Amino acid sequence: MITTVLFDMGGTLEDIWVDEESTVRAIATLDEMLKGWGLDTGVDRDALRRSVDAGWKRYDAVRSVGDVELKPVEIWCDCVLTDFSFPREALAPHCEEIAHMWEVTYYHRFLRPRVAEMLSELKALGLKLGVISNTAALYQVFDTLEEYGIRDFFRDVTLSSVTGFRKPNGNIFTVSLRQVQSRPEECVYVGDTLSRDVVGSKRAGFACAIQIGSKLTRDKDSLVETDLAPDYMISDIYEVAGIVREMVSSQ
Repeated sequence: MITTVLFDMGGTLEDIWVDEESTVRAIATLDEMLKGWGLDTGVDRDALRRSVDAGWKRYDAVRSVGDVELKPVEIWCDCVLTDFSFPREALAPHCEEIAHMWEVTYYHRFLRPRVAEMLSELKALGLKLGVISNTAALYQVFDTLEEYGIRDFFRDVTLSSVTGFRKPNGNIFTVSLRQVQSRPEECVYVGDTLSRDVVGSKRAGFACAIQIGSKLTRDKDSLVETDLAPDYMISDIYEVAGIVREMVSSQ
C-alpha cells in the first residue's frame, strides 16, 4: 500500500543549474560578504574563484567517503576557505550565511511548472509528502520552499546538512522514514539522479523510484555503474500525480 511520496529538491521540485553568470555573481557576493566582516582575502576575484574551486574539490574528497555531509562551519572553515587562514572565531559565525548565499546565488533555481497542482492532487489522495535533499546549508531548503509557497505540503524535510549523511547513503532515507512514520515499501521516491535518488531509494527498499531529467542529471550520473533503474522516467513533474494515482487505485 502506497502511503507516502518523498521528493528530491534541487533538480526535481525545482530545476537548478550553474553557468558563468551565476558563478561570477557568487564569487563577487562572497568577496563582498567577507570584506564586510573584516575578512579580506588579499587577492582579486579571479584568484578567489580559483581558491574556492580548489576548496570545493577538497570538500568533495571528504564527503565522497561514505557520502557524508559536514556542517557549514566545517565546510567553509576547514575546506573551502582554508587558503586564507582566517581566524576560525572570526569566520565561523558567518558560515551558515555564506552557505545559504552560495546555494541561492551559485545556482539558478526555479520551481518547476505545476508543482503545487501536483502536490495538491497527492494530498487529496491522503498521502504523506516529504523532501529528502542533499544540501550544504542548514536552512536554505526550508526558506526556498516557503518562498515557492509549497512548504505546508510537506510533513517532513530531511536534509543532509542536518543528518550528516548524503544520498545515496541509506541513513538519510531512514531518518526521513522515521520522521514521516512510514515503511519503505509504502513509499515512492521522486528524484533527478540515478546515482543519488534512484540508487539510494531502491537500496532503502522503496516501492517505486521515479526519475525526472534535469540540467544536473548528466553531470551527476556520468560515471555511474549500477544495475538499478527507475520504475518510471518522466519529463514533466506533473506526471507524478497520474503515476501515483494509478498505484493507489490499484491497491
